[in-house]
Amino acid sequence: MLRRRRPLLRGAALVGGTAAVAHHYGKKSQQRQDAEYAQDQQIAQMQQQQYAQQQQAAAAPPAGGMSQEAMQQLQQLGQLHEQGVLTDEEFAAQKAKILGA
Repeated sequence: MLRRRRPLLRGAALVGGTAAVAHHYGKKSQQRQDAEYAQDQQIAQMQQQQYAQQQQAAAAPPAGGMSQEAMQQLQQLGQLHEQGVLTDEEFAAQKAKILGA
Protein backbone atom coordinates (compact mmCIF):
# COMPACT_ATOMS: atom_id res chain seq x y z
CA MET A 1 0.00 0.00 0.00
CA LEU A 2 2.80 2.41 0.57
CA ARG A 3 3.71 2.24 -3.07
CA ARG A 4 0.25 3.27 -4.09
CA ARG A 5 0.13 6.27 -1.85
CA ARG A 6 3.31 7.84 -3.06
CA PRO A 7 2.26 8.11 -6.70
CA LEU A 8 -1.04 9.58 -5.60
CA LEU A 9 0.73 12.14 -3.43
CA ARG A 10 3.04 13.01 -6.27
CA GLY A 11 0.04 13.43 -8.56
CA ALA A 12 -1.63 15.66 -5.98
CA ALA A 13 1.57 17.65 -5.66
CA LEU A 14 1.67 18.05 -9.41
CA VAL A 15 -1.90 19.27 -9.49
CA GLY A 16 -1.25 21.58 -6.55
CA GLY A 17 1.92 22.88 -8.21
CA THR A 18 0.02 23.56 -11.42
CA ALA A 19 -2.62 25.41 -9.45
CA ALA A 20 0.08 27.48 -7.77
CA VAL A 21 1.59 28.40 -11.13
CA ALA A 22 -1.83 29.31 -12.50
CA HIS A 23 -2.53 31.40 -9.39
CA HIS A 24 0.80 33.18 -9.73
CA TYR A 25 0.19 33.86 -13.42
CA GLY A 26 -3.29 35.16 -12.69
CA LYS A 27 -1.96 37.39 -9.92
CA LYS A 28 0.73 38.86 -12.19
CA SER A 29 -1.83 39.35 -14.94
CA GLN A 30 -4.11 41.25 -12.54
CA GLN A 31 -1.18 43.40 -11.39
CA ARG A 32 -0.41 44.31 -15.01
CA GLN A 33 -4.04 45.18 -15.63
CA ASP A 34 -4.11 47.34 -12.48
CA ALA A 35 -0.93 49.13 -13.56
CA GLU A 36 -2.34 49.78 -17.03
CA TYR A 37 -5.58 51.08 -15.53
CA ALA A 38 -3.67 53.45 -13.24
CA GLN A 39 -1.60 54.62 -16.19
CA ASP A 40 -4.72 55.24 -18.27
CA GLN A 41 -6.21 57.26 -15.41
CA GLN A 42 -3.08 59.40 -15.17
CA ILE A 43 -3.12 60.05 -18.92
CA ALA A 44 -6.79 61.02 -18.83
CA GLN A 45 -6.16 63.34 -15.89
CA MET A 46 -3.27 65.03 -17.67
CA GLN A 47 -5.37 65.49 -20.80
CA GLN A 48 -8.13 67.10 -18.74
CA GLN A 49 -5.62 69.47 -17.15
CA GLN A 50 -4.22 70.43 -20.53
CA TYR A 51 -7.70 71.04 -21.88
CA ALA A 52 -8.55 73.23 -18.88
CA GLN A 53 -5.34 75.21 -19.36
CA GLN A 54 -6.13 75.73 -23.04
CA GLN A 55 -9.60 76.96 -22.16
CA GLN A 56 -8.19 79.40 -19.59
CA ALA A 57 -5.62 80.68 -22.06
CA ALA A 58 -8.32 81.24 -24.68
CA ALA A 59 -10.58 83.05 -22.21
CA ALA A 60 -7.83 85.24 -20.75
CA PRO A 61 -7.32 88.70 -22.22
CA PRO A 62 -4.27 89.23 -24.41
CA ALA A 63 -1.03 89.45 -22.49
CA GLY A 64 -0.30 93.01 -23.52
CA GLY A 65 -3.57 94.68 -22.60
CA MET A 66 -7.27 94.60 -22.06
CA SER A 67 -10.10 92.84 -23.80
CA GLN A 68 -12.10 94.64 -26.47
CA GLU A 69 -15.14 94.71 -24.21
CA ALA A 70 -13.23 96.46 -21.41
CA MET A 71 -11.84 99.03 -23.83
CA GLN A 72 -15.33 99.80 -25.16
CA GLN A 73 -16.71 100.20 -21.65
CA LEU A 74 -13.90 102.61 -20.75
CA GLN A 75 -14.59 104.65 -23.88
CA GLN A 76 -18.26 104.89 -22.98
CA LEU A 77 -17.37 105.91 -19.43
CA GLY A 78 -15.02 108.57 -20.76
CA GLN A 79 -17.74 109.97 -22.98
CA LEU A 80 -20.24 110.04 -20.13
CA HIS A 81 -17.68 111.77 -17.91
CA GLU A 82 -16.89 114.36 -20.59
CA GLN A 83 -20.61 115.04 -21.07
CA GLY A 84 -20.99 115.64 -17.34
CA VAL A 85 -23.25 112.67 -16.73
CA LEU A 86 -20.72 111.11 -14.34
CA THR A 87 -18.86 112.91 -11.57
CA ASP A 88 -15.15 112.43 -11.09
CA GLU A 89 -15.79 110.04 -8.19
CA GLU A 90 -18.34 107.98 -10.14
CA PHE A 91 -16.02 107.83 -13.12
CA ALA A 92 -13.08 106.66 -10.96
CA ALA A 93 -15.21 104.03 -9.22
CA GLN A 94 -16.56 102.59 -12.50
CA LYS A 95 -13.12 102.70 -14.10
CA ALA A 96 -11.63 100.74 -11.16
CA LYS A 97 -14.47 98.24 -11.42
CA ILE A 98 -13.80 97.63 -15.12
CA LEU A 99 -10.04 97.38 -14.65
CA GLY A 100 -10.55 94.94 -11.80
CA ALA A 101 -8.70 97.05 -9.25
